[in-house]
Amino acid sequence: MEPDKPYIYPLQGQHTHTFIMLHGRGGNGAEFCEQLFWSVTSQMKNLPDSFPNFRWVFPSSDIRFSTMSQEQEQSWFDVYSLTDPDTQPELQVEGLRESVLKILDILNDEIELVGDPRRVFLGGISQGMATALWTFLCAPGRIKGPLGGVVGFCGWLPFAEPAETLIQRQQAEKLLRQYSISGTTLLSESSRLDKRLQLSKLFLDTIAGPDVHQVTEDTDISVLSTPVFLSHGADDRRVSVRLFRRALHILQDVGISAEWQEFAGAEAGGHWIKQPEGIEQIVEFIQRQL
Repeated sequence: MEPDKPYIYPLQGQHTHTFIMLHGRGGNGAEFCEQLFWSVTSQMKNLPDSFPNFRWVFPSSDIRFSTMSQEQEQSWFDVYSLTDPDTQPELQVEGLRESVLKILDILNDEIELVGDPRRVFLGGISQGMATALWTFLCAPGRIKGPLGGVVGFCGWLPFAEPAETLIQRQQAEKLLRQYSISGTTLLSESSRLDKRLQLSKLFLDTIAGPDVHQVTEDTDISVLSTPVFLSHGADDRRVSVRLFRRALHILQDVGISAEWQEFAGAEAGGHWIKQPEGIEQIVEFIQRQL
């Protein structure tokens, strides 16, 4: 089925910035927009009230078969288990490839509209956060320059296990160099790449296909300097905070600076943004980037 066009929230002022927000599994762009904008700060302002010159773009994922629910539903990619996303990771590849390419195209369209990648933000909740992080990490070679910011909540990072293996290899190679026992034959070819670019290469190789770009040591990686803000409920019953912490540590270990917050007592069994402080944290993060 052809995906719906992104839902665009009515602009309240002159268009200066864009925020692309990705819904979770089983949702769609319009529904997520309505739910998100019901959440307000202590001054009873939602995100469009706080940023009237932002264009709010809510893409919808394709409808695909869900191994978890054993039915067709809207999702960015299939996943066998949210308890252990590393199980049967091959199920995730096709959806991640399609969704990452789709969101990269939307990012480039919005960058062209506003004229500067720093005026475009990307975010998502749950599986939308997972997809946003993957899109961000696969952006070198497609986007030149940092975005305004990446925001994620209540989510995780797909293919965390091979990412952690990569980081362990990076740490081992650092020790080899430190003690001058490396020798060109002991180090992998990819070890000469920036650590962040190595992670990008890992993910791009994972979803490799005729439409997927590749990266080299000459690839512009300035997009990976984008500021990142992540938050998660410590009592989230749908996506364990353990998976959030794992994603955060991977980003930090490869040198991506990420602000983060944990909270408790949010709606939906902890699988939502805590009001009002969670919305205020997002507002404050965006304001610091303007």
